Amino acid sequence: MTDTVDAGAPARPETALHQAIAECEPAPLLMTLIHVTGDTGLLDEFGARLTIEEPGNHYRTGVRPTAAPGAYPDDVSADIRARARKLLTTDSVAKLQVPDDDLFRRMATICTTQHVDAEFIPLLLEQSGFVGDQRHVPVTKTPPADFEVIVIGAGMVGINAAIKLSEADFPYTVFEERDDIGGTWHRNTYPGAAVDTPSHYYSYSFELNPEWSRYYPTGPEYQDYLCGVVEKYRLREHIRFGTSVRSATWLEHEKRWEVVTEDRSGSVSRHRARAVVTALGFLNAANIPDVPGMDTFAGRVVHTAEWDTSLELRGKRVVVLGTGCTSVQVVASIVDEVEALDVVVRSPHWLVPEKTVGGDVPEGEKWAMANLPFYDRWFRLRTYWFASDNLYPLPRIDDEWAATHLSASPANDMVMRTAQEYLQQSFPDRPDLIEKLTPDFRPYAKRIVKDPGFFKALNRDHVTLHRASFLEVTADGVHTTDGEFIPADVIILATGFRLEFTTTIDITGRDGQVLADVWRGGEDPRAYLGMQVPGFPNLFVSAGPNSAPNHGAGHNITGEEQVHYLIECLRYLLENDLATMEVTPQALDDYNRRVDEALDKTVWVHPGAEVNGYYRNSAGRAIVPCPWRLVDYWTMLREPHPEDLTFVPN
Repeated sequence: MTDTVDAGAPARPETALHQAIAECEPAPLLMTLIHVTGDTGLLDEFGARLTIEEPGNHYRTGVRPTAAPGAYPDDVSADIRARARKLLTTDSVAKLQVPDDDLFRRMATICTTQHVDAEFIPLLLEQSGFVGDQRHVPVTKTPPADFEVIVIGAGMVGINAAIKLSEADFPYTVFEERDDIGGTWHRNTYPGAAVDTPSHYYSYSFELNPEWSRYYPTGPEYQDYLCGVVEKYRLREHIRFGTSVRSATWLEHEKRWEVVTEDRSGSVSRHRARAVVTALGFLNAANIPDVPGMDTFAGRVVHTAEWDTSLELRGKRVVVLGTGCTSVQVVASIVDEVEALDVVVRSPHWLVPEKTVGGDVPEGEKWAMANLPFYDRWFRLRTYWFASDNLYPLPRIDDEWAATHLSASPANDMVMRTAQEYLQQSFPDRPDLIEKLTPDFRPYAKRIVKDPGFFKALNRDHVTLHRASFLEVTADGVHTTDGEFIPADVIILATGFRLEFTTTIDITGRDGQVLADVWRGGEDPRAYLGMQVPGFPNLFVSAGPNSAPNHGAGHNITGEEQVHYLIECLRYLLENDLATMEVTPQALDDYNRRVDEALDKTVWVHPGAEVNGYYRNSAGRAIVPCPWRLVDYWTMLREPHPEDLTFVPN
């Protein structure tokens, strides 16, 4: 008689282990073997069979590699798996814990097959989850009960700020105008909403998640992750939902901020705080195009940022306006539901293939993340490494090359050729589509889009692409600028957001200065380290001007860097018995001069970069991208720089 196996039952531990060894990545698996055995000789044994390169070498040369960066040869991978089957058990524990810096650097080099310089080690230890963020300002005093901090917004950065304020024992309150946490991922519920940064990196370094179902998480899965973090740290008792911040005013005689809030009932309250943290992001308000006749349309008009989850698209004639990250996700997601789908594209983006965008994480990989010692941290390290400062050369200008090419450099050209080849492969018999989908600007001048199935959708018989804009909307459809009329039942506006740097709140600093006026309504925002502004003591702006890592990585590292700096600044005030800190005008000017000089050699500013988009203001100044490598910006934010600040004692 044979045993009956329940297909839905979890695998036996030994079976799960062997499945994990077969399915997981060999590089972090090798690191696990070193942790479990304590045998660092494995680095020499297997490292001798690997080719160790300089980071991002192929980006600098523009020569496309024959294998994915960091890939181990098949024979080396097979031998690592064989060794793992001999050495690992279901209850393996680590003999080697967090390595010292020298050993960690050796391990990171073998794990990535690229030389890892010493300057990256502190960042990698933190961002890969080996250690928590390290305090630099001495911690000798406990914050008093009246050292209240107000955080505006409960998205990714606001949650992070709440956790770190709590760990540092600072009293705090978070105000969130929506009914739940999540920010972007609570707001964006359109079909196909997903993160375009890898799951195992786009998360908190102190809260690694072994259960990601996909290599790039869907919006709902990412929202679930954030909700789980909030529950673990019991943050909800500190968050006031459905409460909008109307104003924040500096009270010079009290050395405090007065923050005015309004809840859903219309009740207005006033609060005092020693410091205010804005955690609003800069892309919040839906960008609704001003098209004549939009209000006469007899069907439904919906913006992706204001999605109605009850909207029925099955069997409908749908027009989608836009071709950025959101548009391609929507189109790929709804193509099988609709009767007819017309995509109206004014300015196409460069799209690149990414085989794991829609890929599920194998069960064996998830088991390894959850059970193999340190496997998850080394996996995260590799994910970060290949998506961060390796990519720094891509938006940089090579003057000699750019003078005779559309692309900015050999590295930038490699990205363009990859996108062009993907176009040719996707539409071998449609030169008309290739022409319509080919941008006329350099890669990275606008955001590079990873294709979730957009090109495949455009090949469907009931899908039509229009290289045009909306000219007019009538009751039964859309007239485009190329003279066509598209009948429609539903119009989907995938037109992104208006750029806002904390300018929707009335923030008034010393001497009556209003932040929105100082920043010319958000047209020319400038901040020291992207966070501090003269005349606004103890105000910390997250996701501020020139702080976005547009060459790689994600908003998560920026948020962690800025929250770390916030806590260091608050500790500095406390330890030195100071009431306020404020950046000097000279320090602001010097910092932004260096920002502009560095950005002048990028695709966002260099002549030939005249591209419409939210990276630049109307004067052509780049106000979103950070000009530094991630490791540079991370290092700048380790602790306050007293020479750049002025202080008022208690």
